[in-house]
Amino acid sequence: MTTESRSPPASLDRRRAGVLLHLTSLPGCGPCGSLGPEAHAFIDFLADSGMSVWQMLPVGPTLSERSPYQNSSAHAGEPLLIALEPLVAAGWLAELPADDTEAAKLAALSLAWAGFQAQADDEDRAALAAFSQENRYWLADYALFRAIHEDRGQGWWQWPPGLRERKPQSLGRARSRLAARIDAIVFEQFLFFRQWSWLREHATARGIKLFGDMPIFVAHDSAEVWARPQDFDLHPDGSPRVVAGVPPDYFSATGQRWGNPLYRWDRMEAEGFRFWLDRIRTQLRLFDLIRIDHFRGFEAYWEIPATEEFAINGRWVKALGDELFERLHQRFGPLPLIAEDLGVITPEVEALRRKYRLPGMKILQFAFEGGAGNPYLPFHHDHDAVVYTGTHDNDTSLGWYLSLDAAGRAYVEEFLGHSAEPMPWPLVRAALASRATLAVLPMQDLLELDGVHRMNVPGTAAGNWTWRFAWDMVPEGLSQKVRRMVAIYGR
Repeated sequence: MTTESRSPPASLDRRRAGVLLHLTSLPGCGPCGSLGPEAHAFIDFLADSGMSVWQMLPVGPTLSERSPYQNSSAHAGEPLLIALEPLVAAGWLAELPADDTEAAKLAALSLAWAGFQAQADDEDRAALAAFSQENRYWLADYALFRAIHEDRGQGWWQWPPGLRERKPQSLGRARSRLAARIDAIVFEQFLFFRQWSWLREHATARGIKLFGDMPIFVAHDSAEVWARPQDFDLHPDGSPRVVAGVPPDYFSATGQRWGNPLYRWDRMEAEGFRFWLDRIRTQLRLFDLIRIDHFRGFEAYWEIPATEEFAINGRWVKALGDELFERLHQRFGPLPLIAEDLGVITPEVEALRRKYRLPGMKILQFAFEGGAGNPYLPFHHDHDAVVYTGTHDNDTSLGWYLSLDAAGRAYVEEFLGHSAEPMPWPLVRAALASRATLAVLPMQDLLELDGVHRMNVPGTAAGNWTWRFAWDMVPEGLSQKVRRMVAIYGR
């Protein structure tokens, strides 16, 4: 298959505008936003505002830090995102919890499983059985992994050798002893994917594309690393030999040590990249568009010895991205993927992105340093790109602007034509006016919020991923204002 014969991905079929808001940031009851009524209301808000894309962060089950980019499964959904209102309506749950804690939410899901067992009709039972069979390629390992993990309260590499090394006799005993909990975990995933299908149906009816985010790496303490250790660069005891991260960059002078185990690309290739085929298969069930986080790592990745505390002491190692994407195209055809191509981008990385016609990213907050040659300035943007005012890793645009010194603010104001509108609206307009086919605006920017409302500060562990908005934060007339802007800029 030649480069010229590849058709453009469906991701950039026409000029569009969208909003970046993670599901956890939705309002409503519970410890975080969910797939319930507020998610459907947000789709209506987007449609009423003339938007046609909703971008969110990864939706997999998170670890204790609650980072969406550290998941215990590459396929499963985060149970905390399951809405309880439909379970009450179905009669499987008597009432919503009195408090909004994570513990109360998880306890309610357990009660709903008991209610389902007692009251579900034949149609729902058949749907659960069909879901279990259809998703067996990942669900069986995940449910067993999570049940053992909850039972032992340890990372999988700390389990007894029989469980750690997946000896059939040990796994058989665990399945028998933990059967009730395994069934409850499967039920949770059934609920997540059922509610997701309802959300996607509503989004499609309102003309909204769901735009997901897929981390390039998976967490060490995940079902995939436990179930397929041969795909990862590990010591015999399951501990990582090397870990992922990035060298010093815009966000950190010492780089970022993410700690994820790195892939054994040679072994993955020998198996026809089964891991990635399965992963993309699941993501396409969820999303219309998929952002691949850290696309740069498919050409070469930053390898850090696991014994090193900081990322600065690493090295670049070649990956098999070309072979992988060729295999993905053979299996799925052109994919609706967006390449997160920020950071240190070499000509080789750019060539890989362009060969498979994957749109890249442009961040306006990065545009105002280095003069007219800065590639993030709007007049350098290509059609084959997604432009953002900022991402989940950036400050809000108002917070960013207020953090600049007087000279920096003056330069931004001059470039944007000394607009009479307050920040962040001049930057929002610059994004919408860009030649990039897709423009995505963080919800914080539409709400004119400062840096207190930032979603994440890279390189820090505390205080991230918790931001939520409330409907009373939405100014009167915002939908009409945004709809007019979207129309003016042909999106």
